[in-house]
Order: sequence, then structure tokens, then C-alpha cells
Amino acid sequence: MDFSSFLTSLGTSFLIFIVLMLLFAWLSTRQGNAVVYYPNRILKGLDPWEGGSRTRNPLAWIRESLTSSEQDVINMSGIDTAVYFVFLSTVLGILVLSGIVLLPVLLPIAATDDGVRKNTKTTSNGTFNDLDKLSMANIEEQSPRLWAFLGSTYWVSVVSYILLWKAYKHASALRAKALMSPDVKPDQFAVLVRDLPNVTQGQTRKEQVDSYFKSIYPDTFYRSMVVTKNKEVDKIWGELEGYKKKLARAEAVYTASMERGNSEGTRPTNRTGFLGLCGKKVDSIEYYNEKIKEVTRKLQAEQKVTLREKQLGAALVFFTSRVSAALAAQSLHAQMVDRWTVTEAPEPRQLIWSNLTIKFFERITRQYIVYVIVLLTVVFFMIPIGVISAFTTLENLRRFLPFLKPIVDLEAIKTVLEAYLPQLALIIFLALLPKFLLFLSKAEGIPTESHAVRAASGKYFYFSVFNVFIGVTVGGTLFSTLKTIEKDPNSLIPLLAKSLPSNATFFLTFVALKFFVGYGLELSRLVPLIIYHLKRKYLCKTEAELKEAWFPGDLGYGTRVPGDMLIITIVLCYSVIAPVIIPFGVLYFALGWLILRNQVFPSLSFSASIIILSNQISTEEKFLFLLL
Repeated sequence: MDFSSFLTSLGTSFLIFIVLMLLFAWLSTRQGNAVVYYPNRILKGLDPWEGGSRTRNPLAWIRESLTSSEQDVINMSGIDTAVYFVFLSTVLGILVLSGIVLLPVLLPIAATDDGVRKNTKTTSNGTFNDLDKLSMANIEEQSPRLWAFLGSTYWVSVVSYILLWKAYKHASALRAKALMSPDVKPDQFAVLVRDLPNVTQGQTRKEQVDSYFKSIYPDTFYRSMVVTKNKEVDKIWGELEGYKKKLARAEAVYTASMERGNSEGTRPTNRTGFLGLCGKKVDSIEYYNEKIKEVTRKLQAEQKVTLREKQLGAALVFFTSRVSAALAAQSLHAQMVDRWTVTEAPEPRQLIWSNLTIKFFERITRQYIVYVIVLLTVVFFMIPIGVISAFTTLENLRRFLPFLKPIVDLEAIKTVLEAYLPQLALIIFLALLPKFLLFLSKAEGIPTESHAVRAASGKYFYFSVFNVFIGVTVGGTLFSTLKTIEKDPNSLIPLLAKSLPSNATFFLTFVALKFFVGYGLELSRLVPLIIYHLKRKYLCKTEAELKEAWFPGDLGYGTRVPGDMLIITIVLCYSVIAPVIIPFGVLYFALGWLILRNQVFPSLSFSASIIILSNQISTEEKFLFLLL
């Protein structure tokens, strides 16, 4: 690809971004789309369109994003969101300050040398030759101009250290402010206790926990709640919730039939057999009411049995003071590391209940096993991709799945499969990777959802760095210079060093696609909009189902943060080698800051904060209410 092709690709990506931005400006003013573009404002009882105007300037969202303060972000979406914006602002500051020096200093130094023309064996021959002249590739070997690139490395390092230190202090201050807030949360009065020892004969698990903590914290201990084996209770609870939803749908259908002109309406019916396809035909409303009463009695009986007979080796302990809870979470409560493990209590909805009773040494074993699996996944990920790509060819489908031969031989289907089947299989496989990594993280025995997401995001980052950053850099060089390496193995390191500047051009287009197309799709929210309208038209019958269809999602830390970390890794590594990549990194994080600032207020729920209903409710009652 030559320089004109690069500009064409960049211009196409920019045009796509402009189209998506205009789509957002138009679609977000449609009345039926307000719940997709402004759900947070609707949930808080605010006007979706600021000031009540639906004919405002299409670019008004840019002004609103720029004028919003950090406190506005915290009030709307919580501390987690504010800390994420500290990260974006810090990276943006590092790149801007680096570019202020590197661009005017290094670009003229590189452009006025003649290394590319003189080095006829350059690894970038036939690629972006014009852009190579703006990088270290155009510097002759042992030229004194290389000192400027070395000095620039120190400048980027110093800027990064200073801004990262300021960001650390800023994030720490935000966390301290949140912890000292008078708006207390119930989990601040509780600790999570795992690895409980066996109970003595004649003593229940609750009596064991109460007596132990009452002896250590006699003045501030409140009470404990022992974790129980809720598998059967959860099953019955799910059945009860299913009947409640079906009853609500049946009542909604009945109400709709009366509104269509029939004063008496048409009572909905269903069959009681398998999947509603067979069995006795009954009145749906009466049937579901009877089933709800029946299952409720069954649930209450099972709850009593569970509380009495199915207590496990973990508990939540409550205190009357936040200070006591903090001290307990940071103190050692037993001489042996595998006994009485006490940590801060997470929010109730964050708990992974099935992991609470996993013993200490089992957690350690699981952790090492997961690390080995992740290492093998990262290193050998290209093998399953290759297998899938090979298997999904038409020839192999005919060979291994002969019953599909009459279908795949149809001319129209054959053309589509040949064009898209391997790529589609690869995209699906890659889309499953984050879920697989999250599954592995939970399998370690991690007790909370947020911790598991954080662990999965770390694994995803390692995967991205190895397969995207290192894979492209090293793999491209090895394939293009394999014969040279065979003749002279000692030339591997010099060849890799020479290939770095030319590989920067690949990452230029990579970053450009990420911020133009990726952020364009995020701003336009086309996919959530289409999904919402499909659900609204064909699936949702009740207000609860409709709200569930448009309810805002979270930030998606498991993939978003690793993606941002990959971009800053690429840009920082190539900032001195090919400074022209810096403006692309600045655009990526500047657009990310602007668009996500807009998304925070209308459409994303970033934080996992809990709303305290009333200060008159006891700490345990708040916690138990949230559990229920």
C-alpha cells in the first residue's frame, strides 16, 4: 500500500465517522429513541433533551461534554467513572506534552536525512516509503542524529512519570473522599469472612461466628449472616419469578384486548403441558396466580430448611461502626493463613456466592491452573483460529459434514459461504474470547464480579499485546526475512530493529480505524437502537420488559480498558521511532474522552454504587434488602 492508499483509507474512516455522528444527531432527537440515547436522565426524572428542546444544535452534545465537571460525572455515574476519566485525561496529557517536543524536533531531523534511499535493503521497501522518511528508518546507521531520538525517549519517560504520579494522587483523593462521604453504604459496615474452621459438636455455624467476633469486637459487633447453600432455593425463586413475568404478560395482553374495542376483552389461555404445546387448556391469569401461590409456599418451606441445615463455611459480619469494619478487614484473625480470612465486604449484587466457600489452598491451586491455561491460550491462540478457518471451507464442510452437501452446493448459498464463512467463524471465535477469560477468572475462586472482570481485563490485555502488538511486529518481520535469518541467524536482532519503523505504518491505520469507526459506532448507538426496537415490537408486552430492554448497560471494563491500554502501549512504543503516530493517539483519546463524556450522562451506567433508602433503616436491613 502506497501513501495515496493510506490517505484513501484514512479519508474513508473519517467519512464513516461523520456519517455516524450525523446519524446520532438525527436519531437522538426522535421521541421513540429517547430511552436509548438518554436512559440515565429518564431514570433520574430529568428531561431527556436539556431545556426541553428537540430542535437544538446537532453538535450541542460537544458543548455539554466539554462544560461538564468532574463532580457532575460523580453525581451522575459514580467514582468509577471519574477515575476512568482521570486515566483518559492522563494519557491525553502524556501524548500532547510528548508531541509538543517530539513532532517539531524529530520530524525535521528524520525528514532531512537520506537513510531510506541509501539503504536499499530496508524492510519497508514497497510499503509506506513516504511515511518511512518521517521516522527513524530514514536515519543512517551510527548517525549523530540518533542522539535526538535517545533524548526524546527520556523526555517521554519523564512526562509519563510526572503525570502518572499526579493521576495516582488524584485517584487516591477521589477514593478517600468517597470513603469519607456522609452518605454511607451498607457494605462499609460489613466484612466478608471465608475459610471458617470446622464447628465443634453441639455448636451451629452462626454461633461459632458470633462468639468469635464478639470476643474480639465486644462493643461494635452487631451480628452475622452465614452463607448458605441456596441451589434449591434459587431454582424455586427462578420458577416463581418466571410465573410472575408470565402473569404480567397475560394481564398486559388482556388489557390490550379491552383497549381494542372489546369491553369485556379476551382472556388469554395456555396449555399446561410441555412448552405450552400440549395438555389441558386453562385461563392464563387464573393459572399463573395459582402457581405463584403454590411456589411461594414451597419457597418459604425451602428457605427454612436451608437456613437450618445448609450453612456453609463463609459469612458476612456486621458492625455498628465503619471504623471497626475497616480495622477488621485489615487485621489478621488467625495464626494459620488458611483460617478466618477476613476481607472488605463488596456490594451484595457483586458477590459470586458459589465462590465464597472455596477453601484457601483450593483457590491457590485453581489460580495456578488458570494461569497455565491463559498462558497456553495467549501463546497458541493462532492454532485454534487456523483450525477453524480450515474447517469452515466448503470442501471440508462437504468432507466432515456430508449431510450439508445438498445445501452448500446451491449456487447462491455457495457464493455467500465462500465469501464470508471463514471470516464469520473467526469473528465469532474472537467474540467469545472475553467471555472465556471471564469464565476462567471466576473459576479461580474470586469472590466478586468486579474483581473477576478486572482479572479478565488483565488477561485480555496480555492477549492483545502478544497477539496484536508483538505478533504483528515480530511475525511480519519473520515472514518477510525468513531466508535471511536461515542464512545468518545472528542477524535476527538487527532485522527486528530495522523492521520497527516500518511496522509503525500498520498501527497508524489500526489506531485510525479504532477511533473513527469504533467511537463513531459508540456515539451513534446503532446496535443498541436496533435491538431495542426489535424487542419493543416483537418481545416486550409489559412495562417491566420494556424497561429491561432499554435499561443502560455498564462500561464494559473487561474489553474497553484493555483496548485503551493496547493503544497507549502502541503509541508510546512508537512515539520516538515514528513520531507521526502521536497525533493519531491524541485523536483516539481526545475523541474517547469527548464521546464517553457524552455517553456518561445519557446512556451508560458506569458505577456500581448503591442508593441508601433511608438513614432510619438499620445497616443489616439495608444489606438484606439489597440481597433480596
